[in-house]
Amino acid sequence: MRGTTVLCVRKGDQVVMMADGQVTLGSEILKPNVRKVRRIGDNVIGGFAGATADAFTLFERLEHKLDEHPGQLTRAAVELAKLWRTDKFLRRLDAVMVVADKTQSLQITGNGDVLEPHDGVIGIGSGGSYAVSAARALIDVPDMDALQIAKKAMKVAADICIYTNHNFVTETIGVTPGAERN
Repeated sequence: MRGTTVLCVRKGDQVVMMADGQVTLGSEILKPNVRKVRRIGDNVIGGFAGATADAFTLFERLEHKLDEHPGQLTRAAVELAKLWRTDKFLRRLDAVMVVADKTQSLQITGNGDVLEPHDGVIGIGSGGSYAVSAARALIDVPDMDALQIAKKAMKVAADICIYTNHNFVTETIGVTPGAERN
């Protein structure tokens, strides 16, 4: 996926999902402040890389799966991945998703993949590998919480990836209110 960076960092009882706000078409920046992360219900946060309309369709489908399987993020994600891969309409959707609740973080793809990271760090999009590398380098620093790690890692990604800007939007679980301010 070209054109964005989404990072999810889990440390202790904190989960932080952060994305940049840039939308790019070819070599042109169309908009600098798009919201690529959001809450899905009360207990789940999600982010996407790819086509916006496609991602919103997938978020809506995931919400329905969470309604069918309350409190079971993995089951809802697997059901969405199966539907995404087999449905004639959905299989054409061009997006990758990251979702998290208080106990797990998952990456969901249109290939039917539902991946849980071994270390609590997931990155997607054009700058995802830069953000993941930076977050993994910082995850063991004792004085850094998940929010601080995500901010620093996203800054590194935005400094390297031309499709990622510094307008970060954040959703959190377990972070003290007010600590989210960028």
